[in-house]
Amino acid sequence: MNVIEVQNLTKDYGSGRGVYDVSFGVGNGEVFGFLGPNGAGKSTTIRHLMGFSAPDSGRTLIFGKPTFESYHEILNRVGYIPGEIALPAGLTGWEFIRMMQDLQKIHNTARLDRMLDMFELADTVLKGDTKRMSLGVKRKLAVVTAFMSDPEVLILDEPTSGLDPVMQNRFIEFIHEEKRLGKTILLSSHIFSEIDSTCDRIAIIKDGKIVSEFIADDLKHASKKFYQIDFETEADKRSFTEKAQAIPSMDIIKDDACTLFLSVDDADMNAAIGMLSEYAVAKFSNRRESLEDYFMKFYKEDRNFGGALS
Repeated sequence: MNVIEVQNLTKDYGSGRGVYDVSFGVGNGEVFGFLGPNGAGKSTTIRHLMGFSAPDSGRTLIFGKPTFESYHEILNRVGYIPGEIALPAGLTGWEFIRMMQDLQKIHNTARLDRMLDMFELADTVLKGDTKRMSLGVKRKLAVVTAFMSDPEVLILDEPTSGLDPVMQNRFIEFIHEEKRLGKTILLSSHIFSEIDSTCDRIAIIKDGKIVSEFIADDLKHASKKFYQIDFETEADKRSFTEKAQAIPSMDIIKDDACTLFLSVDDADMNAAIGMLSEYAVAKFSNRRESLEDYFMKFYKEDRNFGGALS
């Protein structure tokens, strides 16, 4: 049974902005990665999941309950980190924490103390006005308040944006810990390493539509491999490129001077090696297809799409 469910969600803001017939589910204890650049529709989907907006059509459910109508029933069971942090003005950090505890109706002091220590939020910082806090401190405060009630479900929208590298690593380690405890997690990000490190399944969203959904391990153990071949001469490279068209699974990804970047299935590798033996090769190296490689198949015409990071 899916704990989180998005069913044919459509929200059209006009001018190509919004999400269109988006569907996916997240099972109990699963970590689901929602991968796409800024503006692809990740935050719109998550805002509907959190019950902040009503869809034009379709449904979003958590624990089997429609989120827009039942937001108050699921609030204390879901930890949420928004993509953009907008803390209420006129409160100190401590006052914001107490306000969130009252809304969640959970006051877990031991858990709160652990979170504050883990993300290095000192008492002196929390006594300050939220309006004057740096982006990094605001983000850490959002992380702490999302996790301090020890929720069953975590919905995380670009959770490490604004955190320094040390805190980013600490956050990922904590997600691994929560995963081992069986939490159900939806992690939305444009950072490949975050998704690749933590997720069981991944969906790629582009222009408001899901363009691929797959099991993370299937990609890691895929038969297609990537190779870089440096030829001694450009003439050899051109000749090999022409002959290699006879290998069905071979794709030339990049052709640069004397160098080829290509992919080929394991089953066709012997044929490719046989062809290569006819030429003078200066260097030959390989690697498996990465999440970034796979992602860029869908965004190859949009290489400057707003900052997916490796």
